[in-house]
Amino acid sequence: MRWNYHWRASPAVEQLEKTVEQLRADNVRLRHELQTKQTQLGGLKLALQQRHETIDALNGKLEQARDQNRRLEQECKHLAGMIRIMPQLDAAMGS
Repeated sequence: MRWNYHWRASPAVEQLEKTVEQLRADNVRLRHELQTKQTQLGGLKLALQQRHETIDALNGKLEQARDQNRRLEQECKHLAGMIRIMPQLDAAMGS
């Protein structure tokens, strides 16, 4: 005797299969979004690092310019002092 069974999924099983397929599709989409965001994050980190390096380089140049300005200011004061005493020297030498 042969039994013929025709497998037919119940509506609950069909709904579960649809839900599983939807979740798989969502998983693929979310994984792709995550990879995209990680790639973007890597690019932003690189840009931030380059920005910090540029800022550090510019701060170094600014500090060098400030040091040069201080040296020039000292030289200027020294030369101004020399010019102030020049008339006194001229007067003392000419007398």
